[in-house]
Amino acid sequence: MKADGGIGRRALLAAAAVLPFGAAAGAKAAMRAATLDWAVLETLLALGHPPVAATELVQFREVAVEPPMPDSVADLGLRGLPNLETLLFARPDIIFNSNFYVALEPRLAAIAPVESFTLYRPGHSPYDPVIAMTRRVAERLGIGDAADALVGRTDAGFAQARRRLEGLGRPVLPINLGDARHFRVFGFDSMIGETLQRIGLQNAWAEATSYSAAAPLGLETLARHGEAWIAVIGPVPPDATPVLRRSAFWQALPAVKAGRVVWLDPIDPFGALPSARRFARLLTEALVEARGRG
Repeated sequence: MKADGGIGRRALLAAAAVLPFGAAAGAKAAMRAATLDWAVLETLLALGHPPVAATELVQFREVAVEPPMPDSVADLGLRGLPNLETLLFARPDIIFNSNFYVALEPRLAAIAPVESFTLYRPGHSPYDPVIAMTRRVAERLGIGDAADALVGRTDAGFAQARRRLEGLGRPVLPINLGDARHFRVFGFDSMIGETLQRIGLQNAWAEATSYSAAAPLGLETLARHGEAWIAVIGPVPPDATPVLRRSAFWQALPAVKAGRVVWLDPIDPFGALPSARRFARLLTEALVEARGRG
C-alpha cells in the first residue's frame, strides 16, 4: 500500500494475477460483496450472503454478536481506516458503504463499484432507510426473496413481542453505560427507539438526542424517570457493575429499588434489522422474566 493509503501498481498487478480463470473468462458466479459498515454487514449475513471482506470483525462478534459470521470473511481492520490491500485481494464485485465512511469512497471506487446508503440521521428514524437498504442490497445481489423473508421475520418477531408484553404499562428507558457515572440514552431516531415503538412500548426518553443517542449524561438524570423500566444495553464496562452495586445513589433510584432494571447482552445500537430483532427478543425475554419475579 502507498504511504497515502492508496493502492500501488504492484498490488493491482498482483491481485489481477490471482484472479481465477473462470472469473477472467466471464464465468457466472455469485456476486462478491464487501462492506465497511456494520449495519450492512449484519444485513448481508442475515440475507445468507456473507461478504468477502468487512471491518473490525473481532469487535463485531462481541458487540453485534449475531448473525454468526463465517471464518471466510476477511478482516479489513478499522472501519474508518480499512486495509485497502486486503480489500483488493478479496476481489469484491461491489462495495456497500454508508454515509459514516463516505470520505473513503474515491479510494474504494478504485477497487470496485461503490453503493452507499444513509441510514442514520439526527432527528430521523432509521427504520425506513434500513428497509430500503435491505431490499436494495438483496436486489443488487440477485436475492430479492431473501430480503422479503428477512423483513417478514422481523415483523413476525415484533408481533410476538407485542403479544408477550401486552399490559406492561410502564415506559422503558434504554441506556448504555459509559462508566459507573455516565450513560447514553437512545431516542426515537435510533433503531433502539424505533424498535420500542414497534413492540408496543413507550420510550421514556422524550427529549432531543444527538445522532440517535444523548451522551454522556450523568447517572443523576435517571432519577427523573422513576416510573420507568431501565434497560441497560450491553456491553457494560467491566468495572461499572461492582461500582454500581456499592453506590448508595444507584441503590436509591426508584427503578432499582422496585426491581425494574433489566440487563441485556450486547446489541449494536447502530445496526439494521438483525440488531432490531435481537433487541426486541432480549428485551422481551428480560421484561417477561422480571415481571414474573415481581
